[in-house]
Amino acid sequence: MINFEDDYSFLVMAVFTQNDLDRMAARGTDRAVVEEQLENFRTGFPYLKIDRAAVAGDGIVKLAPERAQELAGLYGRAVAGLTVEKFVPASGAASRMFKELYEYVSDGKSSATVERVLEGLEKFAFYEDLRALGIDMGDSKAVISAIVNDNPGLGLGGKPKGLIKFHRYAEGGRTPMEEHLVEVALYGGSPARIHFTVSPEHMEDFKRKVAERIGAFEAKYGVEYAISYSVQEPGTDTVAVNPDNTPFRSGGSADGEILFRPGGHGALIENLNRIDADLIFIKTVDNVVPDHLKEDTVLYKKALGEVALELQQQVFLYLKKIDSAGFAAEGDFRAEVRRFVEEELCYRFPEGVEPTLEDLRRVLDRPIRVCGMVRNEGEPGGGPFWAETSLGMPGALSLQIAESSQIDPEHRAALMGGGTHFNPVDLVCAVRDFRGRKFDLARFVDKRTGFISEKSKDGRALRAQELPGLWNGAMADWTTVFVEVPISTFAPVKTVADLLRPQHQ
Repeated sequence: MINFEDDYSFLVMAVFTQNDLDRMAARGTDRAVVEEQLENFRTGFPYLKIDRAAVAGDGIVKLAPERAQELAGLYGRAVAGLTVEKFVPASGAASRMFKELYEYVSDGKSSATVERVLEGLEKFAFYEDLRALGIDMGDSKAVISAIVNDNPGLGLGGKPKGLIKFHRYAEGGRTPMEEHLVEVALYGGSPARIHFTVSPEHMEDFKRKVAERIGAFEAKYGVEYAISYSVQEPGTDTVAVNPDNTPFRSGGSADGEILFRPGGHGALIENLNRIDADLIFIKTVDNVVPDHLKEDTVLYKKALGEVALELQQQVFLYLKKIDSAGFAAEGDFRAEVRRFVEEELCYRFPEGVEPTLEDLRRVLDRPIRVCGMVRNEGEPGGGPFWAETSLGMPGALSLQIAESSQIDPEHRAALMGGGTHFNPVDLVCAVRDFRGRKFDLARFVDKRTGFISEKSKDGRALRAQELPGLWNGAMADWTTVFVEVPISTFAPVKTVADLLRPQHQ
Protein backbone atom coordinates (compact mmCIF):
# COMPACT_ATOMS: atom_id res chain seq x y z
CA MET A 1 0.00 0.00 0.00
CA ILE A 2 1.28 3.51 -0.85
CA ASN A 3 1.67 5.85 2.09
CA PHE A 4 0.35 9.10 0.58
CA GLU A 5 1.76 11.18 3.43
CA ASP A 6 5.32 9.89 3.15
CA ASP A 7 5.68 9.10 -0.53
CA TYR A 8 6.27 12.64 -1.77
CA SER A 9 7.56 11.40 -5.14
CA PHE A 10 4.14 9.88 -5.83
CA LEU A 11 2.45 13.17 -5.05
CA VAL A 12 4.79 15.03 -7.43
CA MET A 13 4.06 12.54 -10.20
CA ALA A 14 0.32 12.78 -9.63
CA VAL A 15 0.20 16.57 -9.72
CA PHE A 16 0.55 17.06 -13.49
CA THR A 17 -2.26 16.78 -16.02
CA GLN A 18 -1.65 15.87 -19.64
CA ASN A 19 -2.21 19.53 -20.50
CA ASP A 20 0.56 20.43 -18.03
CA LEU A 21 2.94 17.98 -19.66
CA ASP A 22 2.08 19.21 -23.17
CA ARG A 23 2.67 22.82 -22.11
CA MET A 24 6.01 21.94 -20.50
CA ALA A 25 7.11 20.25 -23.70
CA ALA A 26 6.11 23.30 -25.75
CA ARG A 27 8.10 25.56 -23.44
CA GLY A 28 11.17 23.32 -23.51
CA THR A 29 10.73 22.63 -19.79
CA ASP A 30 11.93 19.27 -18.50
CA ARG A 31 9.41 17.55 -16.25
CA ALA A 32 12.17 16.17 -14.04
CA VAL A 33 13.47 19.72 -13.50
CA VAL A 34 10.00 20.90 -12.43
CA GLU A 35 9.76 17.98 -10.00
CA GLU A 36 13.16 18.97 -8.60
CA GLN A 37 11.96 22.56 -8.18
CA LEU A 38 8.87 21.37 -6.32
CA GLU A 39 11.11 19.36 -4.01
CA ASN A 40 13.19 22.49 -3.40
CA PHE A 41 10.06 24.34 -2.23
CA ARG A 42 9.32 21.52 0.19
CA THR A 43 12.83 21.18 1.63
CA GLY A 44 14.16 24.72 1.13
CA PHE A 45 17.73 25.69 0.24
CA PRO A 46 20.53 25.44 2.78
CA TYR A 47 22.50 28.53 3.74
CA LEU A 48 26.00 28.75 2.33
CA LYS A 49 28.63 27.36 4.71
CA ILE A 50 30.73 30.51 5.09
CA ASP A 51 33.98 30.45 7.00
CA ARG A 52 34.93 34.14 6.82
CA ALA A 53 34.90 37.23 4.65
CA ALA A 54 37.64 37.51 2.04
CA VAL A 55 39.80 40.58 2.60
CA ALA A 56 42.98 42.04 1.10
CA GLY A 57 45.78 39.58 1.77
CA ASP A 58 43.34 36.77 2.59
CA GLY A 59 41.44 36.03 -0.59
CA ILE A 60 41.65 39.42 -2.32
CA VAL A 61 44.72 40.41 -4.34
CA LYS A 62 45.61 44.09 -4.21
CA LEU A 63 47.57 45.28 -7.24
CA ALA A 64 49.99 48.17 -6.99
CA PRO A 65 49.22 50.78 -9.71
CA GLU A 66 52.45 49.99 -11.55
CA ARG A 67 51.64 46.27 -11.48
CA ALA A 68 48.20 46.94 -12.94
CA GLN A 69 49.85 48.92 -15.74
CA GLU A 70 52.35 46.10 -16.37
CA LEU A 71 49.60 43.47 -16.53
CA ALA A 72 47.54 45.62 -18.89
CA GLY A 73 50.54 45.91 -21.20
CA LEU A 74 51.13 42.17 -21.14
CA TYR A 75 47.46 41.52 -21.89
CA GLY A 76 47.73 43.27 -25.24
CA ARG A 77 50.33 40.75 -26.40
CA ALA A 78 48.92 37.67 -24.67
CA VAL A 79 45.45 38.09 -26.12
CA ALA A 80 46.66 38.17 -29.75
CA GLY A 81 45.25 35.15 -31.53
CA LEU A 82 42.61 34.49 -28.86
CA THR A 83 38.88 35.01 -29.22
CA VAL A 84 37.62 37.59 -26.73
CA GLU A 85 33.94 38.33 -26.15
CA LYS A 86 31.99 40.59 -23.82
CA PHE A 87 28.78 39.23 -22.26
CA VAL A 88 26.24 41.83 -21.11
CA PRO A 89 23.00 40.79 -19.37
CA ALA A 90 20.73 43.53 -20.75
CA SER A 91 17.21 42.23 -20.39
CA GLY A 92 16.46 44.15 -17.18
CA ALA A 93 13.58 46.61 -17.39
CA ALA A 94 14.04 50.18 -16.16
CA SER A 95 10.77 50.21 -14.19
CA ARG A 96 12.56 49.94 -10.82
CA MET A 97 14.79 52.86 -11.82
CA PHE A 98 11.70 55.04 -11.90
CA LYS A 99 9.72 53.53 -9.01
CA GLU A 100 9.54 56.76 -6.98
CA LEU A 101 8.64 58.78 -10.06
CA TYR A 102 5.72 56.46 -10.75
CA GLU A 103 4.53 56.93 -7.16
CA TYR A 104 4.71 60.71 -7.56
CA VAL A 105 2.58 60.58 -10.71
CA SER A 106 0.01 58.18 -9.27
CA ASP A 107 -0.52 59.62 -5.80
CA GLY A 108 1.53 62.83 -5.58
CA LYS A 109 3.98 61.21 -3.15
CA SER A 110 7.19 63.21 -3.41
CA SER A 111 10.62 62.01 -2.26
CA ALA A 112 14.27 63.03 -2.23
CA THR A 113 14.69 61.25 -5.57
CA VAL A 114 11.83 63.17 -7.18
CA GLU A 115 13.21 66.46 -5.87
CA ARG A 116 16.70 65.68 -7.16
CA VAL A 117 15.31 64.81 -10.59
CA LEU A 118 13.36 68.07 -10.82
CA GLU A 119 16.30 70.16 -9.61
CA GLY A 120 18.81 68.50 -11.93
CA LEU A 121 16.55 68.11 -14.95
CA GLU A 122 18.85 69.91 -17.40
CA LYS A 123 21.75 67.55 -16.57
CA PHE A 124 20.01 64.43 -17.90
CA ALA A 125 21.04 63.13 -21.31
CA PHE A 126 17.35 62.81 -22.23
CA TYR A 127 16.56 66.45 -21.32
CA GLU A 128 16.48 67.70 -24.93
CA ASP A 129 14.09 64.89 -25.88
CA LEU A 130 11.87 65.90 -22.97
CA ARG A 131 11.78 69.54 -24.02
CA ALA A 132 10.97 68.55 -27.59
CA LEU A 133 7.67 67.09 -26.39
CA GLY A 134 6.36 70.63 -25.87
CA ILE A 135 5.06 70.02 -22.35
CA ASP A 136 4.90 72.72 -19.67
CA MET A 137 8.36 72.40 -18.09
CA GLY A 138 7.10 74.32 -15.06
CA ASP A 139 4.49 71.67 -14.27
CA SER A 140 6.33 69.17 -12.07
CA LYS A 141 3.77 66.42 -12.40
CA ALA A 142 3.58 66.81 -16.17
CA VAL A 143 7.36 66.63 -16.42
CA ILE A 144 7.70 63.52 -14.25
CA SER A 145 4.81 61.85 -16.06
CA ALA A 146 6.43 62.59 -19.43
CA ILE A 147 9.67 60.95 -18.27
CA VAL A 148 8.11 57.63 -17.26
CA ASN A 149 4.95 57.40 -19.40
CA ASP A 150 4.26 57.68 -23.10
CA ASN A 151 1.41 59.24 -25.11
CA PRO A 152 2.68 61.89 -24.63
CA GLY A 153 6.02 61.21 -23.05
CA LEU A 154 9.35 59.44 -23.40
CA GLY A 155 8.04 56.24 -21.81
CA LEU A 156 11.39 55.53 -20.15
CA GLY A 157 9.77 53.41 -17.44
CA GLY A 158 8.78 50.86 -20.06
CA LYS A 159 12.17 50.66 -21.77
CA PRO A 160 15.07 48.37 -20.92
CA LYS A 161 17.91 50.06 -19.05
CA GLY A 162 20.25 49.44 -21.95
CA LEU A 163 18.28 51.79 -24.22
CA ILE A 164 17.89 54.81 -21.93
CA LYS A 165 20.18 57.76 -22.60
CA PHE A 166 22.67 57.88 -19.70
CA HIS A 167 25.41 60.26 -20.86
CA ARG A 168 25.62 63.51 -22.83
CA TYR A 169 28.04 64.06 -25.71
CA ALA A 170 28.37 66.78 -28.30
CA GLU A 171 26.75 64.47 -30.86
CA GLY A 172 23.84 63.61 -28.53
CA GLY A 173 22.93 61.26 -25.71
CA ARG A 174 24.46 57.80 -25.42
CA THR A 175 22.82 54.70 -23.98
CA PRO A 176 24.51 52.01 -21.84
CA MET A 177 24.35 49.65 -24.80
CA GLU A 178 26.44 52.14 -26.79
CA GLU A 179 28.89 52.60 -23.88
CA HIS A 180 29.46 48.84 -23.84
CA LEU A 181 30.17 48.91 -27.57
CA VAL A 182 32.82 51.57 -26.92
CA GLU A 183 34.31 49.64 -23.99
CA VAL A 184 34.75 46.41 -25.89
CA ALA A 185 36.40 48.31 -28.74
CA LEU A 186 39.08 49.43 -26.26
CA TYR A 187 40.12 45.98 -25.00
CA GLY A 188 38.38 43.31 -27.08
CA GLY A 189 40.45 43.43 -30.27
CA SER A 190 38.98 43.33 -33.76
CA PRO A 191 36.48 42.06 -34.43
CA ALA A 192 35.17 43.45 -31.16
CA ARG A 193 32.77 40.73 -30.09
CA ILE A 194 29.88 41.48 -27.74
CA HIS A 195 26.80 39.52 -26.76
CA PHE A 196 23.66 41.05 -25.25
CA THR A 197 20.95 39.03 -23.52
CA VAL A 198 17.75 40.88 -24.31
CA SER A 199 14.02 40.53 -23.57
CA PRO A 200 12.15 39.32 -26.68
CA GLU A 201 9.89 42.39 -26.72
CA HIS A 202 12.92 44.72 -26.92
CA MET A 203 15.06 42.74 -29.36
CA GLU A 204 14.17 44.80 -32.44
CA ASP A 205 14.75 48.07 -30.56
CA PHE A 206 18.26 46.91 -29.60
CA LYS A 207 19.09 45.83 -33.13
CA ARG A 208 17.77 49.10 -34.55
CA LYS A 209 19.87 51.20 -32.18
CA VAL A 210 22.99 49.16 -32.90
CA ALA A 211 22.44 49.60 -36.64
CA GLU A 212 22.23 53.36 -36.15
CA ARG A 213 25.47 53.67 -34.19
CA ILE A 214 27.80 50.84 -35.21
CA GLY A 215 29.22 52.59 -38.28
CA ALA A 216 30.31 55.66 -36.33
CA PHE A 217 31.97 53.56 -33.62
CA GLU A 218 33.79 51.35 -36.11
CA ALA A 219 35.19 54.44 -37.83
CA LYS A 220 36.13 56.16 -34.56
CA TYR A 221 37.86 53.18 -32.90
CA GLY A 222 39.19 51.41 -35.98
CA VAL A 223 37.48 48.08 -35.28
CA GLU A 224 34.86 45.85 -36.76
CA TYR A 225 32.11 44.54 -34.50
CA ALA A 226 30.65 41.06 -34.18
CA ILE A 227 27.42 41.54 -32.24
CA SER A 228 25.11 38.75 -31.14
CA TYR A 229 21.98 38.48 -29.03
CA SER A 230 20.03 35.89 -27.10
CA VAL A 231 16.96 35.74 -24.87
CA GLN A 232 16.41 33.99 -21.56
CA GLU A 233 14.83 30.73 -22.71
CA PRO A 234 11.30 29.93 -21.43
CA GLY A 235 12.58 26.47 -20.54
CA THR A 236 14.67 28.03 -17.75
CA ASP A 237 11.64 29.57 -16.04
CA THR A 238 10.77 28.10 -12.65
CA VAL A 239 7.43 26.83 -11.39
CA ALA A 240 5.53 28.98 -8.86
CA VAL A 241 3.63 27.41 -5.97
CA ASN A 242 0.89 28.25 -3.50
CA PRO A 243 1.79 28.71 0.19
CA ASP A 244 1.16 24.96 0.65
CA ASN A 245 3.76 24.20 -2.07
CA THR A 246 1.27 22.91 -4.63
CA PRO A 247 1.64 24.37 -8.15
CA PHE A 248 0.11 27.84 -8.53
CA ARG A 249 -2.57 27.66 -11.22
CA SER A 250 -4.38 30.44 -13.07
CA GLY A 251 -7.80 31.22 -11.65
CA GLY A 252 -7.06 29.09 -8.62
CA SER A 253 -8.80 26.13 -10.22
CA ALA A 254 -7.50 22.58 -10.49
CA ASP A 255 -7.61 22.74 -14.30
CA GLY A 256 -5.91 26.17 -14.57
CA GLU A 257 -2.49 26.53 -16.19
CA ILE A 258 0.57 26.20 -13.98
CA LEU A 259 2.41 29.51 -13.57
CA PHE A 260 6.07 29.66 -14.60
CA ARG A 261 8.19 32.70 -13.74
CA PRO A 262 11.63 33.86 -14.94
CA GLY A 263 14.29 32.07 -12.88
CA GLY A 264 16.52 35.14 -12.40
CA HIS A 265 19.90 35.94 -13.94
CA GLY A 266 21.15 32.48 -12.98
CA ALA A 267 19.24 31.17 -16.00
CA LEU A 268 21.77 33.00 -18.18
CA ILE A 269 24.40 30.34 -17.48
CA GLU A 270 22.74 28.56 -20.43
CA ASN A 271 23.29 31.61 -22.63
CA LEU A 272 26.87 32.00 -21.42
CA ASN A 273 27.51 28.33 -22.10
CA ARG A 274 26.78 28.90 -25.79
CA ILE A 275 29.44 31.61 -26.18
CA ASP A 276 32.39 30.18 -28.13
CA ALA A 277 35.33 32.28 -26.95
CA ASP A 278 38.63 31.88 -25.12
CA LEU A 279 38.10 34.79 -22.77
CA ILE A 280 34.72 36.26 -21.76
CA PHE A 281 34.26 39.57 -19.96
CA ILE A 282 31.01 39.94 -17.98
CA LYS A 283 29.54 43.20 -16.78
CA THR A 284 26.02 44.41 -15.95
CA VAL A 285 24.37 46.73 -18.44
CA ASP A 286 23.98 49.76 -16.13
CA ASN A 287 27.59 49.90 -14.90
CA VAL A 288 29.10 52.29 -17.45
CA VAL A 289 30.83 55.67 -17.41
CA PRO A 290 31.31 58.34 -20.10
CA ASP A 291 34.45 58.39 -22.23
CA HIS A 292 36.44 60.85 -20.11
CA LEU A 293 36.23 58.43 -17.15
CA LYS A 294 36.88 55.14 -18.99
CA GLU A 295 40.65 55.01 -18.46
CA ASP A 296 40.55 53.09 -15.16
CA THR A 297 37.84 50.75 -16.43
CA VAL A 298 39.84 49.76 -19.49
CA LEU A 299 43.12 49.49 -17.55
CA TYR A 300 41.69 47.10 -14.99
CA LYS A 301 39.75 45.09 -17.56
CA LYS A 302 43.04 44.37 -19.28
CA ALA A 303 44.81 43.67 -15.98
CA LEU A 304 42.13 41.19 -14.87
CA GLY A 305 42.29 39.55 -18.29
CA GLU A 306 46.05 39.08 -17.99
CA VAL A 307 45.71 37.61 -14.48
CA ALA A 308 43.25 35.05 -15.87
CA LEU A 309 45.51 34.17 -18.79
CA GLU A 310 48.62 33.76 -16.61
CA LEU A 311 46.79 31.50 -14.17
CA GLN A 312 45.35 29.48 -17.05
CA GLN A 313 48.79 29.06 -18.61
CA GLN A 314 50.23 27.61 -15.39
CA VAL A 315 47.19 25.36 -14.91
CA PHE A 316 47.63 24.01 -18.43
CA LEU A 317 51.32 23.26 -17.80
CA TYR A 318 50.52 21.25 -14.67
CA LEU A 319 47.65 19.35 -16.29
CA LYS A 320 49.70 18.45 -19.35
CA LYS A 321 52.48 17.17 -17.13
CA ILE A 322 50.07 15.15 -14.97
CA ASP A 323 48.50 13.59 -18.07
CA SER A 324 51.75 12.97 -19.92
CA ALA A 325 52.66 9.35 -20.65
CA GLY A 326 55.01 7.83 -18.14
CA PHE A 327 54.87 10.76 -15.72
CA ALA A 328 55.68 9.79 -12.14
CA ALA A 329 54.12 12.01 -9.48
CA GLU A 330 57.02 12.75 -7.19
CA GLY A 331 56.25 14.14 -3.74
CA ASP A 332 57.98 17.41 -4.55
CA PHE A 333 55.79 17.91 -7.61
CA ARG A 334 52.60 17.23 -5.67
CA ALA A 335 53.70 19.71 -3.01
CA GLU A 336 54.41 22.31 -5.69
CA VAL A 337 50.99 21.85 -7.30
CA ARG A 338 49.26 21.96 -3.93
CA ARG A 339 50.98 25.27 -3.11
CA PHE A 340 49.82 26.69 -6.45
CA VAL A 341 46.26 25.45 -5.94
CA GLU A 342 46.01 26.86 -2.44
CA GLU A 343 47.96 30.09 -2.82
CA GLU A 344 47.22 31.13 -6.40
CA LEU A 345 43.89 29.43 -7.14
CA CYS A 346 42.55 30.08 -3.62
CA TYR A 347 41.32 26.54 -2.94
CA ARG A 348 42.07 25.26 0.56
CA PHE A 349 41.94 21.57 1.31
CA PRO A 350 40.61 20.53 4.73
CA GLU A 351 43.14 20.63 7.54
CA GLY A 352 44.98 17.33 7.89
CA VAL A 353 44.05 16.13 4.38
CA GLU A 354 46.84 15.25 1.97
CA PRO A 355 45.28 15.59 -1.50
CA THR A 356 46.06 12.96 -4.08
CA LEU A 357 47.23 13.88 -7.55
CA GLU A 358 43.69 13.17 -8.76
CA ASP A 359 42.31 15.60 -6.15
CA LEU A 360 44.70 18.25 -7.42
CA ARG A 361 43.84 17.45 -11.02
CA ARG A 362 40.11 17.95 -10.37
CA VAL A 363 40.70 21.39 -8.85
CA LEU A 364 42.98 22.42 -11.71
CA ASP A 365 40.66 21.25 -14.49
CA ARG A 366 37.88 23.83 -14.09
CA PRO A 367 36.87 27.12 -15.72
CA ILE A 368 38.61 30.16 -14.23
CA ARG A 369 37.03 33.47 -13.28
CA VAL A 370 38.91 36.52 -12.06
CA CYS A 371 36.52 38.89 -10.31
CA GLY A 372 37.06 42.55 -9.62
CA MET A 373 36.15 43.53 -6.06
CA VAL A 374 35.51 47.11 -4.93
CA ARG A 375 36.09 48.47 -1.44
CA ASN A 376 32.77 48.76 0.34
CA GLU A 377 31.73 52.39 0.60
CA GLY A 378 28.09 51.75 1.43
CA GLU A 379 26.97 50.41 -1.95
CA PRO A 380 24.73 47.32 -2.05
CA GLY A 381 26.02 44.12 -3.56
CA GLY A 382 27.09 40.57 -2.91
CA GLY A 383 30.25 40.05 -0.92
CA PRO A 384 33.43 37.96 -1.30
CA PHE A 385 33.76 35.07 1.15
CA TRP A 386 35.68 31.91 1.91
CA ALA A 387 33.04 29.17 1.87
CA GLU A 388 32.28 25.50 1.38
CA THR A 389 29.99 24.32 -1.39
CA SER A 390 28.13 21.07 -1.92
CA LEU A 391 30.55 20.33 -4.77
CA GLY A 392 34.09 19.03 -4.57
CA MET A 393 35.84 17.74 -1.48
CA PRO A 394 33.78 18.01 1.74
CA GLY A 395 35.24 20.61 4.07
CA ALA A 396 37.37 22.33 1.42
CA LEU A 397 37.15 26.13 1.15
CA SER A 398 37.09 28.23 -1.99
CA LEU A 399 36.22 31.81 -2.83
CA GLN A 400 32.53 32.51 -3.41
CA ILE A 401 30.38 35.56 -4.12
CA ALA A 402 27.41 35.45 -1.74
CA GLU A 403 24.29 37.56 -1.36
CA SER A 404 22.94 38.31 2.10
CA SER A 405 19.99 35.96 1.48
CA GLN A 406 22.46 33.05 1.22
CA ILE A 407 23.85 33.66 4.71
CA ASP A 408 22.33 32.26 7.90
CA PRO A 409 20.59 35.22 9.63
CA GLU A 410 22.12 34.16 12.94
CA HIS A 411 25.62 34.87 11.61
CA ARG A 412 24.82 37.33 8.81
CA ALA A 413 25.65 40.56 10.63
CA ALA A 414 29.00 39.29 11.92
CA LEU A 415 30.09 37.79 8.60
CA MET A 416 29.05 40.75 6.48
CA GLY A 417 30.36 43.17 9.09
CA GLY A 418 33.80 41.61 8.72
CA GLY A 419 33.81 42.26 4.99
CA THR A 420 35.69 45.11 3.38
CA HIS A 421 34.67 44.65 -0.28
CA PHE A 422 31.64 43.92 -2.42
CA ASN A 423 30.99 42.47 -5.85
CA PRO A 424 30.47 45.00 -8.68
CA VAL A 425 29.96 42.21 -11.26
CA ASP A 426 33.25 42.68 -13.06
CA LEU A 427 34.37 39.24 -14.25
CA VAL A 428 36.85 37.79 -16.71
CA CYS A 429 36.25 34.14 -17.52
CA ALA A 430 38.64 31.62 -19.12
CA VAL A 431 36.38 28.80 -20.26
CA ARG A 432 38.55 26.35 -22.23
CA ASP A 433 40.34 23.30 -20.84
CA PHE A 434 43.99 22.43 -21.44
CA ARG A 435 43.05 20.44 -24.57
CA GLY A 436 41.38 23.52 -26.08
CA ARG A 437 37.83 22.29 -25.55
CA LYS A 438 35.16 24.52 -24.09
CA PHE A 439 34.00 23.52 -20.64
CA ASP A 440 30.36 22.56 -20.22
CA LEU A 441 29.53 25.26 -17.67
CA ALA A 442 26.39 23.43 -16.49
CA ARG A 443 28.69 20.91 -14.75
CA PHE A 444 29.95 23.54 -12.31
CA VAL A 445 26.62 24.85 -10.96
CA ASP A 446 25.79 24.30 -7.28
CA LYS A 447 22.04 23.69 -7.54
CA ARG A 448 21.63 24.03 -3.77
CA THR A 449 22.31 27.77 -3.89
CA GLY A 450 18.98 29.00 -5.28
CA PHE A 451 16.53 30.85 -3.08
CA ILE A 452 12.80 31.19 -2.49
CA SER A 453 10.87 34.45 -2.17
CA GLU A 454 7.30 35.40 -1.34
CA LYS A 455 5.36 37.09 -4.18
CA SER A 456 1.76 37.56 -5.30
CA LYS A 457 -0.25 37.47 -8.51
CA ASP A 458 -3.82 38.66 -9.04
CA GLY A 459 -4.11 39.23 -5.30
CA ARG A 460 -3.08 35.65 -4.45
CA ALA A 461 0.05 34.80 -2.47
CA LEU A 462 2.65 32.62 -4.14
CA ARG A 463 6.16 31.34 -3.59
CA ALA A 464 8.76 31.87 -6.32
CA GLN A 465 12.11 30.20 -6.88
CA GLU A 466 15.24 31.74 -8.35
CA LEU A 467 18.00 29.66 -9.86
CA PRO A 468 21.55 29.90 -8.49
CA GLY A 469 22.75 33.40 -9.46
CA LEU A 470 24.97 33.69 -12.53
CA TRP A 471 28.00 34.90 -10.55
CA ASN A 472 26.92 33.14 -7.32
CA GLY A 473 25.96 29.47 -7.28
CA ALA A 474 26.00 29.09 -11.07
CA MET A 475 29.79 29.53 -10.88
CA ALA A 476 30.27 27.91 -7.47
CA ASP A 477 32.66 25.21 -8.71
CA TRP A 478 34.80 27.48 -10.87
CA THR A 479 38.32 28.41 -9.90
CA THR A 480 37.76 31.88 -8.43
CA VAL A 481 40.28 34.64 -7.82
CA PHE A 482 39.40 38.07 -6.40
CA VAL A 483 41.35 41.21 -7.36
CA GLU A 484 40.68 44.67 -5.93
CA VAL A 485 39.63 47.26 -8.51
CA PRO A 486 39.17 50.99 -7.85
CA ILE A 487 35.78 52.46 -7.06
CA SER A 488 36.12 54.57 -10.21
CA THR A 489 35.33 51.42 -12.24
CA PHE A 490 31.93 51.07 -10.56
CA ALA A 491 29.04 53.39 -11.46
CA PRO A 492 25.75 51.47 -11.34
CA VAL A 493 22.42 53.17 -11.96
CA LYS A 494 19.79 51.78 -9.60
CA THR A 495 17.55 54.87 -9.60
CA VAL A 496 17.24 57.65 -12.16
CA ALA A 497 18.81 60.08 -9.65
CA ASP A 498 22.08 58.09 -9.89
CA LEU A 499 22.54 59.65 -13.33
CA LEU A 500 23.16 62.97 -11.56
CA ARG A 501 26.24 61.61 -9.79
CA PRO A 502 29.61 63.03 -10.93
CA GLN A 503 30.64 59.74 -12.59
CA HIS A 504 27.78 60.11 -15.08
CA GLN A 505 28.32 63.78 -15.95
